[in-house]
Amino acid sequence: MIEKSDNAFRVDAPMLIANARTLLQAGRALLSVESEKEIVLDLERIRDVDSSALAVVFGLQRTASTRGMKLRIVNPPASFISLAGLYGVSDSLSLA
Repeated sequence: MIEKSDNAFRVDAPMLIANARTLLQAGRALLSVESEKEIVLDLERIRDVDSSALAVVFGLQRTASTRGMKLRIVNPPASFISLAGLYGVSDSLSLA
């Protein structure tokens, strides 16, 4: 679901309500053993998202922040960007 490659975490599962909890837990587990100060969350492989995708990303951002890390999101699909705009949270995301 989320795999680590260098200092990037790559999500390769749909970011939908059905697996949001699993994605969040997997991301938190990776963050708990990470030592880099900036982590890239690569969403390039994501095709399906719903509003739970935002909850997962915000959860990972909070976890990274409490560990003194910055989480930067790269390659978000248009549907993710659209949802962030719809909910008015685009400015709260570290989109690259």
